[in-house]
Amino acid sequence: MIEINIKYVIIYLIIINLIGILAMYIDKKKAIKGSWRIPEKTLIMISVLGGGIGALIGMYLFRHKTKKLKFTIGIPVIIICEILLYYIL
Repeated sequence: MIEINIKYVIIYLIIINLIGILAMYIDKKKAIKGSWRIPEKTLIMISVLGGGIGALIGMYLFRHKTKKLKFTIGIPVIIICEILLYYIL
């Protein structure tokens, strides 16, 4: 069985959640300017890869995507599923 060092998992989670916050910030700024945007599937994928808490913080910190059910319900569901998966494994 593969041994996973918890230190590396924590570092990964910190980095992916910072990416989640940053992605929401960048997309919000681009939305204000009316320029090219980060695709919604990319923002969701960041959450699926472990950045859900960062994406959720970014959503409400920057008031971005808060009217879209895909995000207001989807990201918390992803976070809950990841927490449950953690406890199962």
